[in-house]
Amino acid sequence: MSPPLHDWHLAPRQAMALQKQLAGRVEREDRLAPVRHIAGVDIGFEQDGEITRAAVVVLAWPGLAVVEQSVHREPTRMPYIPGLLSFREVPATLAAFETLAVRPELVMVDGQGIAHPRRLGVAAHLGLWLDLPTIGVAKSRLCGRHKEPGPERGDWTPLVDGDETIGAVLRSRSGVKPVYVSSGHRISLATALEWVVRCLGRTKLPEPTRLADRLASRRGK
Repeated sequence: MSPPLHDWHLAPRQAMALQKQLAGRVEREDRLAPVRHIAGVDIGFEQDGEITRAAVVVLAWPGLAVVEQSVHREPTRMPYIPGLLSFREVPATLAAFETLAVRPELVMVDGQGIAHPRRLGVAAHLGLWLDLPTIGVAKSRLCGRHKEPGPERGDWTPLVDGDETIGAVLRSRSGVKPVYVSSGHRISLATALEWVVRCLGRTKLPEPTRLADRLASRRGK
């Protein structure tokens, strides 16, 4: 694990200021080792949100066979505040990563990367802590605007905020709503899109986050 970046016990205004500061440290170009393992990350909640349940599933590449998984539960640290989800979700995720025997070379997160008002969504924040390439694969849009992507699997259109391209809106399965892909850390948007498409199976979500979603929501355990 990399040295701690910061304290988690922050007021919302402090957390927003920290996001702006940390966003400048996010790398948006490729710096990946050869990928042998890909992790999928998702977060669920128990007891009406009182307990955070972080799920990490590690898959071998190629083939996407599950080689390890981890679930960590802890008291939820911050109430739900739009734009500050990483302060609610990342601490438990880091604890789940600490139990893994296999360190992945690439991490896909169910959430935003830089497609965030302050350019530091869950995937980007987690990538900085782990010093690993991360990709955000979200089910909904947090910010930005876009045209509708084409109808076929693999069709995509840019997600734009102001004059900046912050992600891609990807049709991951024909006839279903798209997913929102964005760079997290140490990866370009083009490479992030390439990996998400490579990891698609029969469903809307790429296999790493699909399996993590099952585990986080208790359907996988």
